[in-house]
Amino acid sequence: MDRAWIALALACGLAACRSTEQPAPKAAAPAKAHWSYEGATGPAHWGDLDQAWVLAKTGKQQSPIDIVSASAVAAEQPALVVDYQDTTLEILNNGHTIEDDYHNGGTLTVGGHQYKLAQFHFHSPSEHTLGGKHAPIEAHLVHKDAQGKLAVIGVLIQEGAAHPELAKLWKHLPAAPGRSESVAGVSVNASRLLPASLASYRYSGSLTTPPCSEQVAWYVLQEPIQASAEQIAAFRKLIAGNNRPTQPLNGRTISACK
Repeated sequence: MDRAWIALALACGLAACRSTEQPAPKAAAPAKAHWSYEGATGPAHWGDLDQAWVLAKTGKQQSPIDIVSASAVAAEQPALVVDYQDTTLEILNNGHTIEDDYHNGGTLTVGGHQYKLAQFHFHSPSEHTLGGKHAPIEAHLVHKDAQGKLAVIGVLIQEGAAHPELAKLWKHLPAAPGRSESVAGVSVNASRLLPASLASYRYSGSLTTPPCSEQVAWYVLQEPIQASAEQIAAFRKLIAGNNRPTQPLNGRTISACK
């Protein structure tokens, strides 16, 4: 057999081998780190659980914080202008909190800069403290602008009269983590979770859960809303102790704005 035939036979043999080879399996995506509010996966360890969460231990503008009203600097800043539309109730127990995804629109505008309302959720006890004191619950209304920057309105919820909008939400609290409840015929409006006054304490902070990203604009409202003892107990029966401890202020200024 001359060299040409030998070369052709070898080429055909290699092609046949290649055709029977199985594609290399794709590498599995790395598992996401688990975090919680206690023990080895609690807040003191978040920065060590995942490289992407390092700001949880190295960041200098972390949230939540303790707000001392006497130390807040009175400032003239643009008012908070909210325009929230009714949306279908879509409530989720994600294992860390109770969250409502806001699909049908709603905006926060501050000095002409607009953010869209993405979702709101709850922490018990409150994450922000006033003079070292927690409220029973805190609501966080999370907004995002066109560039992906975040602005969060924090609403402290004190014990008092029953709250009608919370009653609507609590009626459909998903008991099992990971379960989302879409409730036909029931609408909610985040504006009904706000007090009459939008006077706020403002500061630059972070997400209060991993990855604890910074450069989040925080607006913690000075006036609380109320929930009944029964409503507070109903939430805590499902979710309790989901508050990150307050973080050092590190020289940041807290502004008190009307």
